[in-house]
Amino acid sequence: MKFVRLCAAGAVAVGVSMSSSAMAQVDNPECVAPANPGGGFDLTCRIAQTGLEGHLDDAVQVTFMPGGIGAVAFNLFNTTRTDDPTAIVAFSTGSLLNIVTGKYGEFSEEDVRFVATAGADFGAVVVREDSDYESLDQVMADLEANPQDVVIGAGGSVGSQDWMKAALLIRDVGGAPMDMRYVAFDGGGDAIAALLGGSIELYMGDVGEMSAHLEAGTMRILAVMSPERLPEPFAEFPTARELGYDVDWTILRGFYMGGDVSDDAYDAWVAAFDAAYETEEFAALQAERGLLSLNLSGAELEATIASNMETLRTIAEEAGLVE
Repeated sequence: MKFVRLCAAGAVAVGVSMSSSAMAQVDNPECVAPANPGGGFDLTCRIAQTGLEGHLDDAVQVTFMPGGIGAVAFNLFNTTRTDDPTAIVAFSTGSLLNIVTGKYGEFSEEDVRFVATAGADFGAVVVREDSDYESLDQVMADLEANPQDVVIGAGGSVGSQDWMKAALLIRDVGGAPMDMRYVAFDGGGDAIAALLGGSIELYMGDVGEMSAHLEAGTMRILAVMSPERLPEPFAEFPTARELGYDVDWTILRGFYMGGDVSDDAYDAWVAAFDAAYETEEFAALQAERGLLSLNLSGAELEATIASNMETLRTIAEEAGLVE
C-alpha cells in the first residue's frame, strides 16, 4: 500500500499568505492523540508539538483520547467539537481504513478537514529482544506450517491496518488471514506492553514508534515493510521484499480538524505547517522519528486523501471486510 503525492488539476492552495518567519495565531493549540500514550498517534502529535515550535504563538499541548482505535475522537469532532479552532487530531492510514470499513460509524472522510501531514511511516515486524525468532524467515515458516502457533498482536482489531500487515504476511505464504492467532489492543502502546510482558510473540508495529525501544534494547525489528531500505537510523534492517516476501505497507501520518472549523482557523494551522516544512529542523525531526519527509497540507492533502480512499476501499473489498 503506497501513498503518493498528488496534485489536483487546477487546485488552488487554501491558506493565508505568511512568511516562514511569521507565527500563526492559534490560542491554546492542542493535538489530540486518539489512543493511550506510547503508540503511533502519540508519535504523530509529538511531531506537531516539537515541529511547530516557533510557528505558532503558543506551544502545542498533547492530550490523549483512547477508544475504538480513533473512533471516539472521530465521533467527538463530528458532533461536539466540529468547529473547534484550537485542536487538531492525529490520524493515519489505519484511521482511513477504519472509515472505509465502517468502524467510525456514520461519518466519512468528507465530514472532517484534513490539515497537514507529519510524514510517512512504514510497517515493521517486531519481536522482543530475547525472542526465539531471529529472522523473518523463521516467522514465515511457522505461519505457513501452523499459524495458530504464532501469537500476533497489534493496536487494532480485525480489519485494522495493523491486522492488514499481518494478513499480508500470512497470505504471502499461502495462508488465510482468518487463521491467524491475533490479539487486538487499543493502541500501539498497549500492544508494546503486551509484547514486553510476553503475552504476544510478534508485534505488527510501525518503524517510527520503535526508536526509543531500540535504543533501550528491549525490542528487535526483523523486517520493515517499506518498498526500499530506509536510511539511518533504520538502515540495518532489511525489508520484507529483500527477504523474498511480496509485502509492504506505507502509513501516512497527519492531522484533521472538525468539518465546521472556519477557514481562518484552518488556514492558520496549514500556514504553520507550511512554514515548518521549509525548515531543516522539521526534516531532522522526521528522520529522527523514522518518518519519510512526505509534506502535504491544505487542498493538496485533501486531494490526496480523496484519491487514496478509493484505493483503500478496493483493498477492503478484496479482503472481504466490506460488501
